[in-house]
Amino acid sequence: MTARQEVSAWRPRVPGVTEVFHAHFTEYAYPMHVHDAWTLLIVDDGAVRYDLERHEHGTPHDTVTLLPPHVPHNGSPATPDGFRKRVVYLDSSRLGEELIGAAVDGPDLRDPVLRLRVGQLHSALARPGDELEAESRLTLVGERLHDHLRGGGEAPRALRDPGLARELRELVDARVVEGVSLEEAARLLHAHPAHLVRAFSGAYGIAPHQYLMSRRVERARRLLLDGLPPGAVAAAAGFYDQAHLTRHFRKLVGVTPGRYRRRSR
Repeated sequence: MTARQEVSAWRPRVPGVTEVFHAHFTEYAYPMHVHDAWTLLIVDDGAVRYDLERHEHGTPHDTVTLLPPHVPHNGSPATPDGFRKRVVYLDSSRLGEELIGAAVDGPDLRDPVLRLRVGQLHSALARPGDELEAESRLTLVGERLHDHLRGGGEAPRALRDPGLARELRELVDARVVEGVSLEEAARLLHAHPAHLVRAFSGAYGIAPHQYLMSRRVERARRLLLDGLPPGAVAAAAGFYDQAHLTRHFRKLVGVTPGRYRRRSR
């Protein structure tokens, strides 16, 4: 088998994320090294074995691995075909250094819900223009990681807070085109980001990022009916680019913006 080393890396516009790193290695082995950020890792194919604080660990397919900053570790393929992994590096604003000891003691987390949410986070991080979704998903991932590291067993309940939900909806309504980050919304409304997401979803049955995109699509529909071409509509409705508009428009309307415009009267 030919040795393969395929990597992609980028820094999204999401507070707390220092880097996203995707890789496929068949033979490469990491020597002992450290990071100054938290390493949140999932493996999609194969498995990785690694040493952390003189203890050997592994990453089967259903595991989420969280490696703390400043603690040496290595890594090598644990299966003949190597491994394919996705990593998010998080700074201390997401996870504080007081949690390092707990992460050293238990870096491999068997939690299907967390595994699913980390995968969804990666999907959002790979799409420019969906930063609010990525930030919302990262907030819920961080909340669940805190629960694991602090020994909490129960999932957080969705506390009803209709007043806060209404305030967030009004803020999003006022910023449909320019958008608002979850971090800014939390600061303006004096609420924890996770509480914002849960309050809004509990009150309206839809996540804040879904609500924002539905408002943008509605605006795009009106502009298309006015005769504007999709490229101009994308910018005027707050989308990152025309591809971003097309993806969300087709998801909510069932056809592309161009076909919608051609079929309209």
